[in-house]
Amino acid sequence: MTDDSIITDEMRKSIGIESEPTIVEIEKEPIRRFAAAMGNPNPLHYDEEYAKKHGFRSIVAPPGFNPLYFFPIKTGESQDEAREIRSKFTRGLNGGGEYEFFQPIQAGDILSITRRTSDIYERDGRVGKMLFVVSETICRNIKGEVVLIIRNTGIRY
Repeated sequence: MTDDSIITDEMRKSIGIESEPTIVEIEKEPIRRFAAAMGNPNPLHYDEEYAKKHGFRSIVAPPGFNPLYFFPIKTGESQDEAREIRSKFTRGLNGGGEYEFFQPIQAGDILSITRRTSDIYERDGRVGKMLFVVSETICRNIKGEVVLIIRNTGIRY
C-alpha cells in the first residue's frame, strides 16, 4: 500500500477475527416461504414426506436461503459490531455475493453462525478512492461442520 492508503492499521487488524456465534434453528415455514418467493416448485422444499422418501430428515432449504434472516436462539456479540469497519466514507454499495454449499440445510437444523472480515482492499474509481470489504458468514451445524459460507463484498466511497 502507498502512504496515501485509506486502509488503516485498525482495519488491517480486523481481518480474520471471527465474531461470537449466533445460534439459529431452521424452521419449516421460512423454507417454504423462501422457495415460494423464488418461484421454486421443487417438493423437497414443501413436502416433508417427499423429502424423507428422498433421504432427508425434513424439508430442504433451496439454494440462496440465508439462515441469518431468522430469529436467534442465543446471540453472542452483535454481528454488526463484530464486523464493523470504520472509515471516512458515508456511501456504500453491494459489490456482490456468493454462496458455497457443503451440506443441505434442513428444517430442524440448529446452526452456529459467525462472521469475519476476510479481505480489505482499495481501488481508484471515478468518484476517487473506494474501499472494498469482503466479509464471510460461516454457518456450522451442531457437529461443528461447515454447511454454508456466504461471501459478500461491500464497497464504500
